[in-house]
Amino acid sequence: MRHRHALLAVGTTATLVAAGLAGLTFPASAAATGCSVAYTVQSQWTGGFSGNVAITNLGSALTGWTLTFDFPTSGQQVTQGWSATWSQSGTSVSAASLSWNGSLGTGGSTTIGFNGSWSGSNPVPKSFALNGTTCTGSVTSPTPEPTTTPPPTTPPPTTPPPTTPPPTGAAPALKVSGNRLVTAGGATYRLLGVNRASGEFACVQGKGMWDSGPVDQASVNAMKAWNIRAVRIPLNEDCWLGLSGSPSGATYQQAVKDYVNLLVANGINPILDLHWTHGQYTGNISACADVNATCQKPMPSMQHTPQFWTGVANAFKGNDAVVFDLFNEPYPDAANNWSDMAAAWRCLRDGGTCTGITYEVAGMQDLVDAVRATGAGNVLLVAGLTWTNDLSQWLTYKPNDPLGNIVASWHSYNFNACVTASCWDSQIGAVAAQVPVHAGEIGQDTCAHDYIDQVMTWLDSKRIGYTAWTWNPWGCSGGNVLIQDYNGTPTSTYGEGYKAHLLSVTP
Repeated sequence: MRHRHALLAVGTTATLVAAGLAGLTFPASAAATGCSVAYTVQSQWTGGFSGNVAITNLGSALTGWTLTFDFPTSGQQVTQGWSATWSQSGTSVSAASLSWNGSLGTGGSTTIGFNGSWSGSNPVPKSFALNGTTCTGSVTSPTPEPTTTPPPTTPPPTTPPPTTPPPTGAAPALKVSGNRLVTAGGATYRLLGVNRASGEFACVQGKGMWDSGPVDQASVNAMKAWNIRAVRIPLNEDCWLGLSGSPSGATYQQAVKDYVNLLVANGINPILDLHWTHGQYTGNISACADVNATCQKPMPSMQHTPQFWTGVANAFKGNDAVVFDLFNEPYPDAANNWSDMAAAWRCLRDGGTCTGITYEVAGMQDLVDAVRATGAGNVLLVAGLTWTNDLSQWLTYKPNDPLGNIVASWHSYNFNACVTASCWDSQIGAVAAQVPVHAGEIGQDTCAHDYIDQVMTWLDSKRIGYTAWTWNPWGCSGGNVLIQDYNGTPTSTYGEGYKAHLLSVTP
């Protein structure tokens, strides 16, 4: 995907901890009440912060709860939250349980979180309440009622519409089973999330790692608030290998490793995508003539790409939560001006000398072999033709993997050729009936979400995963931009539509 960039300043971080006790909704005569609350500022930067609130029920069991507290200053605002339905009026904040975390037995606990803004200062709230009962600091036992008096009743707390819980624990190890992607326990799993672009260009364009945007815990928390469970990370061959650009070589590699480890620890599967590669291409629909990895080439080259995948595979082998996307958007069919589609499919699989491409091409089989030679068993995504929108002959030209751990990669935008349900049924559905498919990029360049709604509805019906372009605040006027800032504020309406859909589906 061709794209623009923007810069986001990142400030310092700080951590503060507070604790309090709150009562429960049941009247004192009906149940013992009490709880503990730990409020923690996970990170803080100029004008913003990320917080967690850990709640432990010390009293009788709850089937639903609402936590309330007041910010000490009017400059503190919740901008988005997760694991609860958050609202704020003035300085008063409310967080209501969701369907999956409303039940808290005695001693049961849950953690909710939010991103916020602040001005002037960011002090810790002084007290908390649960279901309207102010913190007491101890458990209150029920007061016996006369036997002639009916026990008082209290309406159950309002439960917001169910949403899918955010990922907890580490991201699952994945493998292929038939036409499904599954966890180590055999449960079907879909990669649902976003692309986090800039690793493919920031290094070679002098824009700093990750385009100077944050890849810290706060930024991951913002993703979790959208129920993001997979992040596709476009990478640059030259930067990984230290051939050009800065940061490059070991510094670039370590930055990628750090981000991958952070995502995995937060329950998010990283998809490492080789986006830009070495090799001069000046043929049909040439993006640029630079031999360096500064643009999308029609195919990877034998000169450096197998070496790239050998390095990446060695870095992440043994961590099967990490998925490898072997090459972003091949277009050898465009390079030969669509004059011989069979030859284009052979070029994709076998590489070598390909019409219209002057360098020796690395085919998908070469890249599968490079990864497997390291002993890495990670799931591999293998693209089709026409910028990964055409899977019509994918099954015929599928590379051989001794582990059988290959997924077909598909991209779908409103400006592609295959944009109707009938095309998806005949092309993508036929592949998905035999092997797993993942839609590595979906999007539309209109800032709306009507097209991706159709795509996601179809993909959901086939239990196919997808990662939308893109989690970068580049301005929706350029299209396909999900967020206004790295706090996760969605763009209108493209980002709003995608966020709402993610919160309604399950892996």
